[in-house]
Amino acid sequence: MTGVLVLAGTPIGDVEDAPPRLRAELTGADVIAAEDTRRLRRLTQALGVAPAGRVVSYFEGNEVARTPELVAALQGGARVLLVTDAGMPSVSDPGYRLVDAAVAAGIKVTAVPGPSAVLTALALSALPVDRFTFEGFLPRKAGDRSRQLAQVAAEPRTMVFFEAPHRIAETLEAMAAAFGADRPAAVCRELTKTYEEVKRGPLGELAAWAADGVRGEITVVVAGAPPAAPEEVGPAELARRVAVREEAGERRKEAIAAVATELGLRKSVVFDAVVAAKHAP
Repeated sequence: MTGVLVLAGTPIGDVEDAPPRLRAELTGADVIAAEDTRRLRRLTQALGVAPAGRVVSYFEGNEVARTPELVAALQGGARVLLVTDAGMPSVSDPGYRLVDAAVAAGIKVTAVPGPSAVLTALALSALPVDRFTFEGFLPRKAGDRSRQLAQVAAEPRTMVFFEAPHRIAETLEAMAAAFGADRPAAVCRELTKTYEEVKRGPLGELAAWAADGVRGEITVVVAGAPPAAPEEVGPAELARRVAVREEAGERRKEAIAAVATELGLRKSVVFDAVVAAKHAP
């Protein structure tokens, strides 16, 4: 019988936010793979539990080499618990490689849901949350960062980024340059901790605020791009677009409806343009 891989969320700040099942998994796992074994020790002490299983490190520097070892343990029937420093494994943290390898080996993978900096920041941002995209950490080099921001400048969904405190000022400046200084955003720092702070405002103002330095774990939430202004198309161009569709084989009625839908116009407006073009000298 193969074992089970358990991905467990850990507190992003306040240890009291630890999910109840985390205690049971920490004491019941055969192997605990931790991003930082010292932080794991502090967490277990705060929770008042003593892991009975073997504890190994699993971080960016050794996950490629350690993944086969953990998969072998799972294939041998072990219950392997994966925890990172804060939040859910795999979300800008180690975990994806192990999950991918476990699934490929036919091993069951489950999760203990826990706190999420992404969702917490979204909820506190006061920005639209009906649709959003998680962009993780931006590149460290200024040129690479600017190019990546340019790629998402027209993204209509709310965007969530992680950033290090020593780079947040230059990142906000780059965002203001790429998205516009007036784009609404929120900088969320030290979420659920004693000095939690959410600073909301236009990117230009936030960049100026961060210039003097910002400390702590940081999540940035940026509003999506506003809808583009409707394309202004004159009657002659409307008639031309209908004619192009007709030449391609569409019936005139269908071509008029398609052009109207494409430009967000009433069909009667496009029809009148076609009639006018027909009677033009």
